[in-house]
Amino acid sequence: MTETHFTLTTDEDGVALFVWDSPGRSMNVFTEAVMDELEAHIEALVKDEAVRGAIIASGKSTFSGGADLSMLQALLGRYHAMAREDQPAAMAWLFTAGARMSRMWRRLETAGKPFVAAVGGTCMGGAFEMALACHGRIAAEGDYVMGLPEVKIGIFPGAGGTQRVMRMADPQAGLTFLLQGQTVAPKKAVALKLFDKVVPAEGLLAEAKAMIMAGLDPVRPWDKHDFRLPGGKVYSPAGFQFWPAANAIYRRETHDNYPGARAILAACYEGLQLPMDQGLRVEARQFAHVLTTTEAASMVRSLFVSMQALSKGARRPKDIPPMTPRRIGVIGAGFMGSGIAHAAAGAGIEVMLIDADRDSAERGKETAAKLVAERVSKRRMTSEDGETLLSRISASDDYSALADCDLVIEAVFEDRTVKAAVMDKAAKAMKADAIFASNTSTLPITSLGANWASPQAMIGLHFFSPVHKMKLVEVILGEKTGDKALAVALDFVRAIGKTPIVVHDSRGFYANRCVMNYLLEAHLMLTEGVPPAMVENVARMAGMPVGPLALNDEVGVDLAWKILQATKADLGETAIDPRQAKLLEEMVVARGRHGRKNGAGFYDYPAKGPKRLWRGIAEIVGEPRAAEDFDVEELKTRLLATQALEAARCIAEGVVTDVREADVGSILGFGFAPFSGGTISYIDGLGTKAFVDMADTLTERHGPRFAPNTLLKEMAATNELFYERFAPPGAPAA
Repeated sequence: MTETHFTLTTDEDGVALFVWDSPGRSMNVFTEAVMDELEAHIEALVKDEAVRGAIIASGKSTFSGGADLSMLQALLGRYHAMAREDQPAAMAWLFTAGARMSRMWRRLETAGKPFVAAVGGTCMGGAFEMALACHGRIAAEGDYVMGLPEVKIGIFPGAGGTQRVMRMADPQAGLTFLLQGQTVAPKKAVALKLFDKVVPAEGLLAEAKAMIMAGLDPVRPWDKHDFRLPGGKVYSPAGFQFWPAANAIYRRETHDNYPGARAILAACYEGLQLPMDQGLRVEARQFAHVLTTTEAASMVRSLFVSMQALSKGARRPKDIPPMTPRRIGVIGAGFMGSGIAHAAAGAGIEVMLIDADRDSAERGKETAAKLVAERVSKRRMTSEDGETLLSRISASDDYSALADCDLVIEAVFEDRTVKAAVMDKAAKAMKADAIFASNTSTLPITSLGANWASPQAMIGLHFFSPVHKMKLVEVILGEKTGDKALAVALDFVRAIGKTPIVVHDSRGFYANRCVMNYLLEAHLMLTEGVPPAMVENVARMAGMPVGPLALNDEVGVDLAWKILQATKADLGETAIDPRQAKLLEEMVVARGRHGRKNGAGFYDYPAKGPKRLWRGIAEIVGEPRAAEDFDVEELKTRLLATQALEAARCIAEGVVTDVREADVGSILGFGFAPFSGGTISYIDGLGTKAFVDMADTLTERHGPRFAPNTLLKEMAATNELFYERFAPPGAPAA
């Protein structure tokens, strides 16, 4: 029997040890070859009378990341090919093929011999489901997580996860764990009753063996006639209290946009009324259905495959050697600059934090210190590590401190005059081969660097606020930006754990162009009489994580006003909508409502209690009309379509040249309905013809801002998809 991925040894007491250590991989993952080998080992072990039990462990620092999703994509590719000939037969095949792992874990569970999962490091997805199927589960102490995060990428735990979790955990905690795709620390897994114990790493295998030698029962509780569900039967007084409430909470949180989450609820509700084998069959049926949905295909592609490719440097120039900066400068010690400094220092990079005076620079370091203190208080970092991080940040008002920096990032106000002044000072202090980056959110890099001596060494790095939470960075190429600058920028972004998208110069670049359309549509809805609460609610119903008015408050209502004024100055009166201009002028200039920063925007922010919509909005736009006057579906469509149309314009103009970046950037940067897979996948999911028809209807009703561009019209003629026309090499097709 081959031992490519697993090494199997049996000691004198008859305890077998599987050590999983796939060659050539930094982390173990399930592939067809891994499952073939493991399945053969399990069958051989079951037949070996000398073996009394088995331990499954990892030979790597982590246990397993779960299934290789490229295997899932291959499965779906075969299904779609079969479905073109015989859809019912294809679905029957997918049901069987998709349940292979579930059958394996059930075979392990009913083998008649005890298995113990000895987990020492990250344990996700199918590997966690394997552990749940084992008769004992022990975790090593350590700073790592485990869980079932599949719902976050559009699918759900389809290898027994729904059935075992809900037969082991408290029903409310178990369903929350599944629906939120939670990843938890080992001790939390024990508290949930999903793991048995946590032990010191050096004693992990010994504890696992002791569990077997103590007579670990090879029959799971649910395979015994006296088993009782932790929360009682579904059809019981307790069940009647729990399940209707669970359904209501699910709809409140997801607005029924996510087939994977819906399938979890259905599989749990139906499966818990049946014996385990039938419950697993219900789960497998739901899993096969979810795999065929547009949402699952789009989310897996964008949130897993594309995001991994971009994070690993898909857009990095191949002929430039690694150039991660060892020392950087950050000019501007405000909230954004201090966030960049904190992120860089956390990656082991030395930071010179510069501001106009020493006190301002020190305040920026104090802001970074608060972020460190928060992590320490939540036990996500030790005090010693926090002190080490902060020691890498030096605060100063002396630009000569930039002389030894490989990369300098300006993060000052979004004002050309201010930026020009700091750039002039930086240029005099920087070494000749250093790269300069502007953290501008809207101002074109080419124009900002018009007087920069080495335009090939200038690039844009648009971070999103707050830096410590937002995973996206827009890397902006000016007209003359060189490959070295791009390589340094991408290496830096990767070093600090962010996901980059590369965009070409444009006012607002990519993310802010889409976001400004989102805010514009909300502002116009207010002027049409749509109640403010309705604007916010339909946005969340459409899949956006936060309403546009709340988002505007976070980024600053005054910033939106400044951007509007800058646009008018550069492009003329016709470039802005007078209705929006009047609203923002009243908010910012007349009433001083700048957003969360000063406690007054579209919302009020009382010292105590939650924020609430400002009642004075009606004083500016008039009293709202009745909610019944508006079509909820149309409002939802307007908020999504306006962003998708701008994304298509960015593709047509060459601002975004990789459709993966449009999708990943839209989800990470401004939360575009994740279930859709992103702005471009939203169009592809509807079909370009259907999308253009919808845009034409919106144009007739609401004006030319919804007019599809020439590219969309050309593609709609043959219903050509973006992932067909613009698919980068190696990217999965639609």
